[in-house]
Amino acid sequence: MKASRNGDSLGQHRKAQHQPIVSMSVCGPGAPASPEQCVSRDSMEDYWSEVKNIQEDTHTHQQEPAEQASTDEAELEEAWLQDAGLTTLITGAQGDGPTEALLSTLTHSQAAMVKKRLDNYTHTLRKKNRQPTRHVRDVFSTPEPASELTSPVSPNGEISPKPPQSNPPKAPPACPDFTSADSKGSSSTLRTIILSFSTPYSEGTRGQQKLREMQECRKIRKEDRELLCFQVVKPRQGTTRVMDLSSDDMRKIGYISLIELTTFYGNLGIELRRNRVMPVKARDTGIFGVPLLTLLQNDRKIYPGSRIPLFFKKLLAKLEQTGLQTEGILRVPGSAVRVKQLRQELDLHFYDDRFDWDQVHQNDAAALLKMFIRELPYPLLTKLNMPAFTALQRISSPKYQIQALHLLIMILPEPNRDTLKALLEFLRKVVACEEKNRMNVWNVSMIVAPNLFTYIGKNAKQEEVKSALAAAQIVCTLISHQDLLWTVPCFLINQVRKMNDAAMAKKSLSFERSKRGLLSRWKDRERSEVKDLRDGVIRVHAPLHAKVSMAIQLSTDMKARDITAHFDTEKGHGSRSGGRRQKQLLFEVGGNIGERCLDPDAYLLDVYHANPYCQWVLK
Repeated sequence: MKASRNGDSLGQHRKAQHQPIVSMSVCGPGAPASPEQCVSRDSMEDYWSEVKNIQEDTHTHQQEPAEQASTDEAELEEAWLQDAGLTTLITGAQGDGPTEALLSTLTHSQAAMVKKRLDNYTHTLRKKNRQPTRHVRDVFSTPEPASELTSPVSPNGEISPKPPQSNPPKAPPACPDFTSADSKGSSSTLRTIILSFSTPYSEGTRGQQKLREMQECRKIRKEDRELLCFQVVKPRQGTTRVMDLSSDDMRKIGYISLIELTTFYGNLGIELRRNRVMPVKARDTGIFGVPLLTLLQNDRKIYPGSRIPLFFKKLLAKLEQTGLQTEGILRVPGSAVRVKQLRQELDLHFYDDRFDWDQVHQNDAAALLKMFIRELPYPLLTKLNMPAFTALQRISSPKYQIQALHLLIMILPEPNRDTLKALLEFLRKVVACEEKNRMNVWNVSMIVAPNLFTYIGKNAKQEEVKSALAAAQIVCTLISHQDLLWTVPCFLINQVRKMNDAAMAKKSLSFERSKRGLLSRWKDRERSEVKDLRDGVIRVHAPLHAKVSMAIQLSTDMKARDITAHFDTEKGHGSRSGGRRQKQLLFEVGGNIGERCLDPDAYLLDVYHANPYCQWVLK
């Protein structure tokens, strides 16, 4: 791991993340009933008051015309294929990039969706009298029965035949989303939804092609959602948070998540539409109206490795210090004159380290927070995916809603996802101080929603009550279930492992043909390591310890915390860090994953079987 000024905070963040997670649940106000039931007149007045403030604030800034749905279907399909990591299906380059490896990991339903999108792309090109570089038949040469949903696609793009089944798959129940804690089903009874990360979400939506088939679910459970809990089945390989994976692995997670989300929506009868994103003229200096990526590039010149804009972190710290217990925080507006002056000072002097945060009133700081989010040239939830977020209101099943939102978080760009998480962690702290500040999760959601969903180029007057409530419900879910939503499902990690295995197999074949001497030396070292692995022995590397390497025999009940505890004991006798005690975590590095920080409760034998050629590193 690169040493940087942010290293300690990142390590602390990872340690804080790895508390044992068996059940992530929110009940009562944290998971409100349908928006129409939860909202009060005061809440709606708060919402429209916030919209009015936005309109008054934005009239001084030049606005772009509202986004237009692209009439160029080929362009939209091409963008989808690129964002799904399937660029070579457009360019025609063989064996370039992750395309072939990615195709080899797809389930049949995911492959069917890719085939559909590629077919549509080919068709629209032909309507323009243009020829596609690769025809869909070149990629998917075998006809695919719609009912076969689990066979993978081979690396050359052909769908592998599905093994025969002794028993035909059973049709899923019409409303498979609840496991009740009370068989009587009273509306006042706590309801528990079991979530499993082991199987692609789209597999659970088979047979739900028509949304009207789920209307009975809405009628039965409309009142029950106020007492809603999600219980996660914890995988034996441990819980993996977004921050636990390398950026390269998360990029691949994004590819697969987009394909999975499109498949998931398709099974529910929802077409995944995405806005056409036009380039905007954005500032490259200052704070407000500057893209997140540009802010991070500027910050990294001072603090290498920054993941959240420095201004945003300092603003949240200011609010946490002085505003959490302020009554009406976020709702009560700041002084327009003071906010305007503060904005100008921040744009001019923030990076000069001459800005005085002590002069900022807490309500003015809250106004600056909302202004910063609202004026991002590329919204926090992204223009591209805004239709997918708003389509959540068309899903009546709470289980399907949280699964769709989960996939949407996975496809957000890294700067957006990290900044959104920092915002949500702050909002959760605001809600935790409800007794002092009089702001519950629904009040906070009604204030924040217009700032997330009403952005430059979108006319706030077009908002209607129904969509306003739906937007607030999304924010409410984000705040209440953020820990769950920032957990990477293990079925996505498994697909990334398969993708990396396929890529490594191809590279190994290329090396073998070249007969390089370097490969021979690498193979000798690999054979030596594999000899230990076959006996269930791993070698843990601990660079900061006196004993930098140790062979450990795995047992069925050994967890990652057992390894770290063992080295902590050894560290008491001496270390390379001058005796400074610093909690370390175990990582799997290489093999079929870039890097993964292991949950202390991960069973190491299961990780070993999933990734036998990785290195085990304490850091």
